[in-house]
Amino acid sequence: MVRGPDALDRRILAIAAPAFAALVTEPLMLLTDTIVVGHLGTPQLAGLAVAGTLLTTVVGLCIFLAYGTTAAVARQHGAGEEARSSATAVAGLWLAALIGVTTGVVLAVAARPLTSLLASSPEVAEHARTYLVIGCAGLPGLLLVLAATGALRGVLDLRTPLLVAVVANVANAALTIVLVHRVGLGLAGAAIGTVAAQSAAAAWLVGVVVVRARRTGAPLAPRWSGVLTAALDGVPLLIRTVTLRASLLLATAVAATFGDAPLAAHQVAVSIVSLLAFALDAVAIAGQTLTGRSLGAGDVELTRRLTDRMVAWGIGGGLVLGAVLLASSTVLPKAFSGDPDVRTALVGTLVVIALLQPLSGVVFVLDGVLIGAGDGRYLARAGVVTLVVYAPCAVAVGALDAGLTWLWVAYGVFILGRLVTLERRRRGTAWIVVGA
Repeated sequence: MVRGPDALDRRILAIAAPAFAALVTEPLMLLTDTIVVGHLGTPQLAGLAVAGTLLTTVVGLCIFLAYGTTAAVARQHGAGEEARSSATAVAGLWLAALIGVTTGVVLAVAARPLTSLLASSPEVAEHARTYLVIGCAGLPGLLLVLAATGALRGVLDLRTPLLVAVVANVANAALTIVLVHRVGLGLAGAAIGTVAAQSAAAAWLVGVVVVRARRTGAPLAPRWSGVLTAALDGVPLLIRTVTLRASLLLATAVAATFGDAPLAAHQVAVSIVSLLAFALDAVAIAGQTLTGRSLGAGDVELTRRLTDRMVAWGIGGGLVLGAVLLASSTVLPKAFSGDPDVRTALVGTLVVIALLQPLSGVVFVLDGVLIGAGDGRYLARAGVVTLVVYAPCAVAVGALDAGLTWLWVAYGVFILGRLVTLERRRRGTAWIVVGA
């Protein structure tokens, strides 16, 4: 039995440390593309902003494939039901493959109107279409990575996703540099390198899940009742994620009204925020896994103690990341663009983002805890309420032409709304349900 704070910290750290390392490598793929493409020119960087927003929106909407699978597998694993946990993992893989192929085709077909809608100029729209159409080929692999990673986290295998993520990120960086600068493919080369790395990572992780399923006797053929159950269980988390992605899409649309340079700066800001979010999400992953396991084992007291401790971790992590970003807010813009307008727009924006990090740390932890508890319906309702509060603020910033910094101040309203709704739920008991 876990007794003191030190024991709790060791348990959290055993999951959070490898999860952190794996998570921060994922947005580094987009960050690598951002750095390489940023030196091709501002229109190319703005085009990546549009295409990257659309692709990450689809992947973000499907994050339930990872989070829902982690929670379900962890709860079943904690209750000692190994075959059932493997069957849940396999169902998640089939669902990921189905969604990945379907969304990839639909997004590629709709690439022209979507990029024209979000782009700040025809030239930017053309660059965005190039990256988006190629990037759609990587969607099945991306979603399979989500589902397989979630399944492995549920059984406390954090090492495999970490290894795969590191190898895939190194391969992506090397391919992108070669294809963009040595071969001369430009923005298309960045997209091809990312798709190749993502697909290879998917094949590796799926193979590991399949081997475990065979060992526990779980069937590998698609059982559509199980796939349907996984899909239905994911609907509340999908709604919750829609509200998160809608907030970023709205911000991108507003940033586009400010011009090419602010939109390019917004892309850099989103890339940095994604990196910070994945870093803070490491403790949220621990929240998903440990909450699912402790509730599956029927230990309510341990669940509460772990939650309190992880909230403290979230605050500390947010303070550290915020301080680092604040200290580097005048230096970082130079790494991403040679355009002085882009650099100027970034400085104030990065200061605002830095100040939001402690709040974000708590938000991510509580989000992970409630996902691990299977409290998706509440998260969906809370997300809708928070989006309704935030949207008028973002629209007002655009109407007043207040600029990129104030747009991110408005985003702070969204973070604060999430914090209030999540903390309110944490203090109650409705989310604490024990058993497999």
